[in-house]
Amino acid sequence: MKLFTKSKRAGLILTGSLLALSSILMAQDKKLNHAEALSAAISKPQPEYPPVARQLKVEGTVELNAMVNEEGMVEKADVLSGNPILAKAAQDTLKKWKFSKMTEDGKPCKFVANIAFSFKL
Repeated sequence: MKLFTKSKRAGLILTGSLLALSSILMAQDKKLNHAEALSAAISKPQPEYPPVARQLKVEGTVELNAMVNEEGMVEKADVLSGNPILAKAAQDTLKKWKFSKMTEDGKPCKFVANIAFSFKL
């Protein structure tokens, strides 16, 4: 019994390769922990509580990994953990954050920052 056609297998391999490449590229960037990232943040709006989460009384913490470009803007925000109902709001908000520019050897550089948002009613 075939589980995947050749094209689906190729798509899965390509997706896996892109994820691996993304991980390699992120590993080369400067990394900031949560405290360092918070102190480097110039503008940090807070997420709005999702109406569905409020109705369902969902609380929790969403942890994200942000890829920040040389200009201090969040290019990508990946969810590391947290309730999916809350994750989208956290992800959308983190993409609005602005960070101070980082340098390495006197040149602007990208960096990766871990950020956590707590949702509590």
